[in-house]
Amino acid sequence: MLCCHPGLMQPLLCSDTRISGWFRRLLQKPKQSSIHTSSSSHSSTSHSLSSSPSSFSSSASAWSSSSSSSTSTAQPGRPAPVDISSSSARWAKSYDVCICHSEVDLEFVEELVSYLESQPQSLRCFLQLRDSVAGSAVMTELCEAVQNSHCWVMLITPSFLQDPWCRYQMHQALAEAPMANGRTIPVLKDIDRKDYPKELRNLYYIYTALKENSFRQIRDTVLRYLEELCRSSTSGME
Repeated sequence: MLCCHPGLMQPLLCSDTRISGWFRRLLQKPKQSSIHTSSSSHSSTSHSLSSSPSSFSSSASAWSSSSSSSTSTAQPGRPAPVDISSSSARWAKSYDVCICHSEVDLEFVEELVSYLESQPQSLRCFLQLRDSVAGSAVMTELCEAVQNSHCWVMLITPSFLQDPWCRYQMHQALAEAPMANGRTIPVLKDIDRKDYPKELRNLYYIYTALKENSFRQIRDTVLRYLEELCRSSTSGME
């Protein structure tokens, strides 16, 4: 059995104590550092989360501003509206539109004329049986009606195709404006596409499947031509 002297035990104990203390400190440092890092990371995340709404708000605001800016950058719209009621170009002719039709279709034509003349623009229509001068030659009246009107509506029906006076007036209108440009407006009623006059094949037509729609299309076509006429007249004067 070994015996140690009490005086030798004390330095050994002190040394063991110092070593164990050093190990504890060494082991504790990483934990503290880790806790500090984790805490910092949590704090940084919290800060990031707390600032996120404001960031999103800024972003949304920038998008909104950009969107509003792109909305305000105008897409080219339609030409500015023209007041056709005061334009001398419109009043240079006696009528805005001449209705070329067969007498058999008079009832339909009277409805159309009533619709056009009741518009806010008060379109002026030439209706042969109403506006022709009594005692004048038919040929003279038809020619003057064509020459004194801005547009011509051709109501093409089976009766129109069989009426020589209707065909004569159609040819007069085509001679007056051979390039069309919206002045001659063919309207098909009760006939097939194959019976559409060959002289008008280069023109789009309006089909009267629904009367109200066809009336509206005729009105819009006449107004479009008058607006273009007045616009070009105004720009020519400037």
